[in-house]
Amino acid sequence: MNELEKVAKQITEKLGLSFSYYAENTRPKTGAVCDRQFEGVIDDGSNTFFRFLFKSVGYIGVLSGASETERNYAALLPSYIESFMEKDAELSKTEHLKRILQGESSSMGVYKYATKYSVRGAACFTIVLRVPKLMRETLALLEQYGGNSLDTTVQMNAQTCVLVRFIDGEEEDTYRASVDYAEFLAQSLKEELGLDVAVGVGPTVRELKDVALSYAQAENTLRYADVFDFPGSVHSYRECILIKMIEDVPETKLAEYFSQITDDRFKEVFEDEEMLETAEAFLQSSLNVSETSRNLYMHRNTLLYRLDKIEKATGLNIRLFSDAVSFRVLTVLHQLLKK
Repeated sequence: MNELEKVAKQITEKLGLSFSYYAENTRPKTGAVCDRQFEGVIDDGSNTFFRFLFKSVGYIGVLSGASETERNYAALLPSYIESFMEKDAELSKTEHLKRILQGESSSMGVYKYATKYSVRGAACFTIVLRVPKLMRETLALLEQYGGNSLDTTVQMNAQTCVLVRFIDGEEEDTYRASVDYAEFLAQSLKEELGLDVAVGVGPTVRELKDVALSYAQAENTLRYADVFDFPGSVHSYRECILIKMIEDVPETKLAEYFSQITDDRFKEVFEDEEMLETAEAFLQSSLNVSETSRNLYMHRNTLLYRLDKIEKATGLNIRLFSDAVSFRVLTVLHQLLKK
């Protein structure tokens, strides 16, 4: 008998009701099944159905009967079932927070953590660090530089750790503040431990229950930084909004868009690393020719020649903002299809 079967048996014995379940998007051979899509609680006149999660898997619970009693139980049971996953007394602070970050903790588990460690109602954001070595020393340094006593560092695997930073009422809650803090940490690790780390900054969320979203976006930011070879070591989720939007489009549709918009001359530019690097540097320098020349150690005339070459091949003058945006979208499409 697995864990969920034990829970179902306990519910049946305690409530004196017939309780069964089946995984979402499946159809069991026996027992009542709900043929309609629904949220929350629903009944078919004979049985009451409700949705619940167990170890991050969705299930449909079935109670025999459709009275107000069954509906009331159905509203309460999801939290009760999820609570069986929580063995909070056996978890350390960091182990518990790690489960919350990975989305493996129930709403009750998040509430217990927030209450126990006095972070209820506190806004927070995540900073994910990829650490090539010296993880123990890195964790110690991050704890030392924590902004307040609520900040907590969690090791996720051999080369990844996360700092969950809580924001008090007097602290300025801005996008720039979170990125500046991440850059300060990266610089501190470089100066004190000689480490070059990759850092992803997630968005600020209002409560701990949403911190898994911040963590997921910070992780995605690092993934995009690898795929698109972003310059620098600290990257924010906001840099990747366009990429995320385009990535959510089915790959077949992306390929269709790309083939419709580009021709062979256009594709030659994307296969020319030198041209792409020049265009990327130009975009990163806010379309400033002088700044791009300095950053690339390239003569101004050479840069202008390459920009003209890109325009002749693509029809896009990336010195103009609207054409630069179009070029950026197409480069993202190209990279996503190539990855």
